[in-house]
Amino acid sequence: MSASQPSSQSASQLASQLAQFQQRPVKIGVIGGSGLYQMDALTEVKEVSVETPFGSPSDALIVGKLEGVPVAFLARHGRGHTLTPSELPFRANIYAMKALGVEYLISASAVGSLKAEAKPLDMVVPDQFIDRTKNRVSTFFGEGIVGHISFGDPVCGNLAQVLADSVESQQFEEVTLHRGGTYVCMEGPAFSTKAESQLYRSWDATVIGMTNLPEAKLAREAEIAYATLALVTDYDCWHPDHDSVTVEMVIGNLQKNAVNAQKVITEVVRRLNENPPTSEAHSALKFAIITSLDKAPKKTKEKLDLLLKKYL
Repeated sequence: MSASQPSSQSASQLASQLAQFQQRPVKIGVIGGSGLYQMDALTEVKEVSVETPFGSPSDALIVGKLEGVPVAFLARHGRGHTLTPSELPFRANIYAMKALGVEYLISASAVGSLKAEAKPLDMVVPDQFIDRTKNRVSTFFGEGIVGHISFGDPVCGNLAQVLADSVESQQFEEVTLHRGGTYVCMEGPAFSTKAESQLYRSWDATVIGMTNLPEAKLAREAEIAYATLALVTDYDCWHPDHDSVTVEMVIGNLQKNAVNAQKVITEVVRRLNENPPTSEAHSALKFAIITSLDKAPKKTKEKLDLLLKKYL
């Protein structure tokens, strides 16, 4: 069942289903972007449709095992790619991951390169973001509860290191790993103008995409460690020796890298299972909530109970 369709589950059935994840949480989550709509190596697969206080996620979450380790996978744009970046239910996606018990979240995302050295088919593990979105809700807070997360370092450094080390361990022949860099998150769905692309290059940005910054902010509010595996598909439109970006170019290159991306994710899962790193993200709300929760609206506290319960 697609999570975008009305759920046939009753509230009690859904509560019962989610209760099992409280006992046996799925601690590792993967969000797959353009071209990465499934994890072929997942076994013991089942679909979990989660209704959240923020609506339905992009699709049903696929819960299975990757070499014996429980993993939750979500197709960011829905299977069949039916949602534009601006339409994505970011809050529902992150909330649903949190409901399953996810503590570490890897985002695999198609990006354009803003630097000559980051070539198509390369992989980048960025450590910074610039927000150029206009129409996104990127916080769980409001309606009587105010929270201000620390976001100077928007990516979990320890998780990013595990991710980058996992890429490096594969020794891909045609893929260069770039550790660190800045990801510009634009609104879309149109790609950049040449003037915009040159502007971002003047900011020393490394890659450009349309989805990861709202995810990173919401993951931090949900106290989930977050890191991005950025899969370079093109040179945006700034490079004089390359054609301007097209959908065909993006999907063609990402499909070439999809197998490599799944190998990396499998290695990340193995390493996280063997030696889960500490993360400051796991206590991000400890000093972030400004509102006195004993005086906060009951309805809002119930809505955010999954995020706030350890502080109530």
